[in-house]
Amino acid sequence: MTIVYLDHAATTPLSPAVRAALQPHLDAEFGNPSSRHPLGVRAAEHVARAREQLSRALLVPARRIVFTSGGTEACNLAVLGFARAARAHGRHVLIGASEHACVREAAAALAREGFEVEHARLAPNGDIDLDDFALKLRADTVLVAQMLANNEVGTVYSVRRAAQLVRARAKQAKLFVDCVQAFGKLDCAPHELGADAVALSAHKLHGPKGVGALAFADEPRLTPLVYGGGQELGLRAGTENVAGIVGFGCAVEIAEREREQVVERLHELRARLCEFVASLRGARVLDRGAAQLPSLVAVLIPSAPAEVLMHHLEQRGVYVGSGSACQASKNALSPTLLALGLNEHEARRVLRFSMAATTTRDEIEVAGAALLEVARELQAVHG
Repeated sequence: MTIVYLDHAATTPLSPAVRAALQPHLDAEFGNPSSRHPLGVRAAEHVARAREQLSRALLVPARRIVFTSGGTEACNLAVLGFARAARAHGRHVLIGASEHACVREAAAALAREGFEVEHARLAPNGDIDLDDFALKLRADTVLVAQMLANNEVGTVYSVRRAAQLVRARAKQAKLFVDCVQAFGKLDCAPHELGADAVALSAHKLHGPKGVGALAFADEPRLTPLVYGGGQELGLRAGTENVAGIVGFGCAVEIAEREREQVVERLHELRARLCEFVASLRGARVLDRGAAQLPSLVAVLIPSAPAEVLMHHLEQRGVYVGSGSACQASKNALSPTLLALGLNEHEARRVLRFSMAATTTRDEIEVAGAALLEVARELQAVHG
């Protein structure tokens, strides 16, 4: 049975070009970048090249790129590191209404340390409620965390407008933007967004798992999470994942080179998938008017819980997701869907179809036909 994989928001397959780039660093080029002999020197040079590849894509100097073990660590380092470093100046933290669990849980850790953590609200169209956002900014706000694009429903948030409010109303606050889902599809340069730092992850754009990065607009001043030999500007100690970093750099270079063409095709594929949903009685796309990622379609199908729909689609070779992969593993209700105003019954009936550069029109046709077949079968059973 041919598999149609439409869960790219969870992870993407490794690009053949990326695999070829990183393979030597799993074999003969195994040196530690901190070593002084030729193997180590070459490893350090390859890490430096990858740093340059990210710096070109993000329009920041290479010395402003810090590699991490993934998007989760990058987000944790920004949220915890910025807030802890500014503890003497204030303890108010504002985070978005629909942040990834790695940001929400890091903020919860700050609350246990004595910080005051507030959550922003969503507007009726699913974007940031900027009036509420402005009211919650204070002189003692030291950190604002707001993602650029939502990993569950695909909303692209008005981060630039939020950044203007932060600069006007909370002048000492650092603005951190989780760009993990957006990178490769949207402009994620910190200066363009008005952000102090952005987080990235390689495996969302056909790179390897286990490597991410923080990119800083200016000289970073934050408290590290990992101490040791002083690697990565002293902000992330430990021997670098050379193969992963090399793969990350290669993936970024390819994604940036092909972005315009890929995004145009993804818009077409998304529109076709939405046509299938429109023909299904009672189903709706969770798109309330805010800008949307071209790669993601979140669909509310009232006939059955998402887990049941997923199981039936899997039997037909179509793999999709239900909300965040991290959230789904806990079988918990999605805070994002609840923030959108869905009730518990509705929140458990949302499927996430997510595409990537490798997705084809034929795959969308197969998936759309399978969705109609499954949903109609279940509607006939459950009414």
